[in-house]
Amino acid sequence: MFGRDFQRKYALSDQGVATTKKGTLWTVVVNLVAMAGMGILYALMTQFMGTLSDGAKLPGIAEFVLLTLAFVMLSFVTHHQQYKATYGLVYEEVKTMRVSLAERLRKLPLSFFGKRDLADLTETVMGDVNRMEHVWSHVLGYLYGSYISTAIIAVMLLAMDWRLAVACLWGVPTAFLLLFGSRKMSERNAAATKAAALEVSDAIQETLENIREIHATNQEQRYLDDLNAKIDAHERTMIKGELATGLFVNGASVIMRLGVATTILAGANLILSGQVGFMTLFLFLLVITRIYAPFDQSLALIAEVFLSQVSANRLMEIYDTPIAEGAETFAPAGHDIVFKNVGFAYDNERVLKGVSFTAKEGEVTALVGPSGSGKSTCARLAARLWDATEGSIEVGGVDISTIDPEVLLGDYSMVFQDVTLFDDTVMANIRLGKLGATDEEVLAAASAANCDEFVDKLPDGYGTPIGENGARLSGGERQRISIARALLKDAPVVLLDEATASLDVENETKVQGALSRLLAGKTVLVIAHRMRTVEAADKIVVLADGRVVEEGAPADLLAKEDGIFARMRQLQSASANWSLWDPTRRAEW
Repeated sequence: MFGRDFQRKYALSDQGVATTKKGTLWTVVVNLVAMAGMGILYALMTQFMGTLSDGAKLPGIAEFVLLTLAFVMLSFVTHHQQYKATYGLVYEEVKTMRVSLAERLRKLPLSFFGKRDLADLTETVMGDVNRMEHVWSHVLGYLYGSYISTAIIAVMLLAMDWRLAVACLWGVPTAFLLLFGSRKMSERNAAATKAAALEVSDAIQETLENIREIHATNQEQRYLDDLNAKIDAHERTMIKGELATGLFVNGASVIMRLGVATTILAGANLILSGQVGFMTLFLFLLVITRIYAPFDQSLALIAEVFLSQVSANRLMEIYDTPIAEGAETFAPAGHDIVFKNVGFAYDNERVLKGVSFTAKEGEVTALVGPSGSGKSTCARLAARLWDATEGSIEVGGVDISTIDPEVLLGDYSMVFQDVTLFDDTVMANIRLGKLGATDEEVLAAASAANCDEFVDKLPDGYGTPIGENGARLSGGERQRISIARALLKDAPVVLLDEATASLDVENETKVQGALSRLLAGKTVLVIAHRMRTVEAADKIVVLADGRVVEEGAPADLLAKEDGIFARMRQLQSASANWSLWDPTRRAEW
């Protein structure tokens, strides 16, 4: 019952399965103790009926009080244990699940995140886990415990009188067959509701992220109308699903309760024919008052079990995605980066095709080429943020696909065009490059990245909070913090992807000077579109359509008049002379 399929079905950890077993066990005990209470009433009623028929003596008040107190204490203890097993331990499972998800997401390759947007992942970590938490705590233990306790009681009732037992119990399997017959429909409705909810989340996130553009283009009303339409669609889908589920749940409850009527009718008929006594029917009527009770909550929530399958499948999709893993030690012989016939495909679209080049230690290797040629992909593959689908990449003679990404990244400093900062102080954001760094080390890296110029103008200097993702800073200021973070780390391999793209000419010159001084002796892989950024490189690798088409020293490539690099240099020089003012059209202006 609680095997691997059960674990996957409800997205439980090993501890979660153990917890569910405890919850089920204590639910069985609670239900049997409650049924024992009915047995006490039956025994007392039998004694009372005996006094009416043959003058038997009723038990004394002391015995009755002691028996009642013992039952109350036993009931309290078992209910307390059930509560701990179905709630207290389950909440630990929720914490374990969220931490486990975070750990799993941390180890997944970036290609996974390219297929799932932020709203989708947030909904999985928060919404889907919340839905499963309710199933773990309120449904599984009660439901499976009710199955087992009802089976035990059913055997006892069948042994007592199979006819009354059938009349009493027929509604239970019939009710559940009705619910399970509606399972496919419930799961389809749950999937549709989840999809509609994600559309709403995506629309809200998109609106917030692009609020400036929306205001600038006077598109507020269009976006609000679109958002309202998606909210209304979500509401309609949710109402439709809940209405359909509610009809089946209430129908099942009514069918199950019909067992009371059939028991009374069957019992009356059997009494009139002299086949059973009144006390036997009385016992079955007492049992009925309790045998349906465990299913009351389960019936109301079993639909949630069906709905939870969508959430469980989404959670298991994350766990089923292969993680990037490898050796826990990395001891390269130097830090030359060697691409050997590397290929990479993203969603069946080949981005790189047989790329081979070497970025030597102590040199700056620049990757240039048209947009979409694969430059940034090469940088990410070099750091094992993605894994190559063909060929291999070596650092110091070690195939990086065999090294754990976190261990590998200990030797890398990276500055990408899209800067990510945290809602913390300037100092804290820079210190992320090297946790435990002294203030002096942080300030030295910040100064080298030319951060002093704008930080001195902030209210609290380096102790000033910069807002979510550095919202209170300009693009150039954010990029300088990212560069300072990389300089502080002082790793032997440095990846720069358009690291100076947001800087003005003056600051770009200052940062490039700092980079040239502080990156000496390291393996530097730089991606840039500005020719002045790459012309000082030791080696240039030109990519086009995912292939290496040229490589060599800048002077050698410029000497090839029909080469791609020479043409790019010529086009950029021509664009530098472009002016908004056209003297030949003076009269029109």
